[in-house]
Amino acid sequence: MTNIKILALYQFTYFENLLGLQKSLKSICENSAVLGSLLIAPEGINGTIAGDELGIASVLSFIESLPGCSELERKFSFADKMPFLKLRVRIKKEIVSMGQSQVKPGQKVGNYITALDWNDFILGDDVIVIDTRNDYEVAIGTFNGAVNPETKKFRDFPKWWKKNANKFIDKKIAMFCTGGIRCEKSTNYLLQQNQKNVFHLKGGILKYLETVKAEDSIWTGECFVFDQRVSLKHELKEGTYSLCFACRRPISEFDKLNCEYEEGVSCHNCFDQHSPKRKDGFRERQEQIKLKTQRKDDE
Repeated sequence: MTNIKILALYQFTYFENLLGLQKSLKSICENSAVLGSLLIAPEGINGTIAGDELGIASVLSFIESLPGCSELERKFSFADKMPFLKLRVRIKKEIVSMGQSQVKPGQKVGNYITALDWNDFILGDDVIVIDTRNDYEVAIGTFNGAVNPETKKFRDFPKWWKKNANKFIDKKIAMFCTGGIRCEKSTNYLLQQNQKNVFHLKGGILKYLETVKAEDSIWTGECFVFDQRVSLKHELKEGTYSLCFACRRPISEFDKLNCEYEEGVSCHNCFDQHSPKRKDGFRERQEQIKLKTQRKDDE
């Protein structure tokens, strides 16, 4: 039975007392037995949390009471088991890091396209579709024909745009990301770069997969998510990918056949990135995880 409710949320607004807010959020989450990750910054709040129905309702009610958060962007899904190991409530400079201090999504963003209107819109001859996510996310799923900037992190997007902007003159730019938050920043950035016709998928890929039937979809693959589910398919059902705990990238069952894969230690993406000493540390951690799992099974 799927009794774990998962809430993905964000809102660009202005917070002042971040330390006080951090303490309050941590308290309400702990009292509600809610786990996950929440980021707060002067520009707003972003995160994904999970718990039972009542716990999520309590935390959501508190967040909605915060300044500017009464209509925050939220998406719900469900899981058979808790997708988080702990609770993290962190203060950051940005709730999604772009490194562009002039970007203010709370003031202006591109035009929203709903999930149900997305297919018809992006199939227009004058529309260029850009995936604003990182390369490892794009690798396991994207919209047919979308441009892949091949960025390693979101901070790379402005540099990529400046190199490629001249390719998109007189075009409508339609952007998308996992839940919509990166597009809030990227559309504001493009508007500041004098790009006039800027659009983005409201609610992101998650809203599309939740709303659009598989037989009507122009999405191929799965959508990477930043929790223990790793990837999601249509109807927000859990996908087929696992996570490499060394580099935090998604890996398929086929990837596990690669000789560079060792559970909890390395995969083909990161085999040469860690020293032998660090890999030994990963092995020790993996052994501890196995022992902990065995103890739970024996209870």
